[in-house]
Amino acid sequence: MSETLDRRLNAYRPDLADAALEGRVAATRYVAGEPARVRVPVADLKARPDAAAGTDTQLLMGEEVAVFERAGGWCWVQARADGYVGYMPESACAQSAGKPSHRVVVPRTFLYPGPDLRFPPVAALSAGSLVSIVDEAETRGTLYFVLADGSAVIGRHCLPTGQAATMDYVAIAEGFMETPYLWGGRSGFGIDCSGLVQLSLQLADREAPRDSDMQEAGLGDLLPVAGNRPALRRGDFVFWKGHVGMMQDAATLLHASGYTMSVTTEPLDEAVERIAAQYGPPSAYRRL
Repeated sequence: MSETLDRRLNAYRPDLADAALEGRVAATRYVAGEPARVRVPVADLKARPDAAAGTDTQLLMGEEVAVFERAGGWCWVQARADGYVGYMPESACAQSAGKPSHRVVVPRTFLYPGPDLRFPPVAALSAGSLVSIVDEAETRGTLYFVLADGSAVIGRHCLPTGQAATMDYVAIAEGFMETPYLWGGRSGFGIDCSGLVQLSLQLADREAPRDSDMQEAGLGDLLPVAGNRPALRRGDFVFWKGHVGMMQDAATLLHASGYTMSVTTEPLDEAVERIAAQYGPPSAYRRL
């Protein structure tokens, strides 16, 4: 008998499943995932191998995945960082080539063909992107980190992996102000509510699940509610059905809002009143 497992976090289909799930789910065959890394700035992860399918989440340059299948131009993968399962274009997936040395820690930065900001950029990278630095160069007083292919990023836009610029994840989220809202987005180019929470925490070197229901179920500690809203402080999380935001201070909510279609702040009282009309009152409050 198969267990009922969350398909967002467990790789299994009737014909194929993660070898780690053998004995727990029924499948025709089981395979161990092949390690690989994302080779494009942002890769959409979808529930089915179809370019027209909605985006569930996104993976960023250098992030590691386990590849269970390559077929029809798609890879069926599981993200190592948060366990999310889905399909991404095979062209976005490269064999793992060692552990990246640095992570982009500003919302957005350019990748240049060489260490000179006057060169036309070859790509734009989001916060959270992972790169392997092999050299340094200085041009007109600006330090660049050089990648193996000769391309370069601004040195001060990156930090060694595992090193946080700040542990204040709210300050990191504030850096994404006015970033466009994007369903399934998880980058400095477009982001959704739970993506903002996850990416801000990851940049502060903290783990976080991807979706708001996962975050509501296990992010930090549940704050007790005795009739009225608990006393909130900077960094607390407020959840609604399908939505999450973080407190910028005791009275102000910071979130990626589908109402303004951007990362924004607003008085919590106003957000509660507005959201209640469609989704009801907050369903939970949590604190790290």
